[in-house]
Amino acid sequence: MILAYGVANLLQSMAATRTTVHHTFDPGLLLRLASHRTYLVGLSCQALGFLLAFLARRDLPLFLVQASVAAGLGVTAVLGVLILKWRLPAAEVGLLVLLFAGIGALVLAAEPAPSRRIGPLGLVALVVALALIGVLGFFAARLHGAPGSVALGSLAGLAFSGAAVAARPLAAVHSFEALLIHPLLYLLLAHSVVGQLLLGLAMQRGSTTAAVAAMDAAGAVPAAIIGLLFLGDRIWPGREWLAMIGFLITLAAVIGLTRYAEPQHHHQVASAHRRQPVRLPQPVPAARR
Repeated sequence: MILAYGVANLLQSMAATRTTVHHTFDPGLLLRLASHRTYLVGLSCQALGFLLAFLARRDLPLFLVQASVAAGLGVTAVLGVLILKWRLPAAEVGLLVLLFAGIGALVLAAEPAPSRRIGPLGLVALVVALALIGVLGFFAARLHGAPGSVALGSLAGLAFSGAAVAARPLAAVHSFEALLIHPLLYLLLAHSVVGQLLLGLAMQRGSTTAAVAAMDAAGAVPAAIIGLLFLGDRIWPGREWLAMIGFLITLAAVIGLTRYAEPQHHHQVASAHRRQPVRLPQPVPAARR
């Protein structure tokens, strides 16, 4: 799942930088992005990561799964170095080590357990959250540059967090027929589509790491709290301190990556445009004047 999300982040960001920047909350952006083969491959990787995450949420607590999703940012950075020749400062290397150390601590602290069911109030809360995220996204889409990237990425994280909350009890449904008629399935899909649109808008305005890190930081905390309070997520007795330290280290490393990771693929696109020769208008022949 971590590897799939890391590849998806990289490919989708490359496609987003090649698409006309949108300053409105326009669902048509997803159709324009879908015209890029790179984006479709990235979307396939994200679908694979989504499926693996869905299966993981059947037994694993959300604080572990959502933090592991955030670890995909580290894979994105490593792939950027290997494939796109990004530069990796020493500080960023240290943050990547902390990121995976935090994930390791969460793995040791998490106790597998099935989820509790979500009642009618939980369904209503997910609907209200989706509507609120959509309204805020409408206004955040008008922001430019880094503020727009962080705001839209954070809203995307909240949308994906809602999808994770819906997926945790939904993964325990054993009948395919019951799955198709379950309202959580459609709330999961709605939150995912809104999150995907907001992430695409965020990646157009700043660096991949800024958008994805804002998304992961905003999405991990609410899902972790809701999972522990309402969905029956468990921590091995006596390892609560390890879970807290691992979660804080993971979030700190993800947020720290926004400080050190430059929008390098944006610079590469801009450099490519600058290297193109400027074609001056040719003088019109006398016979054609």
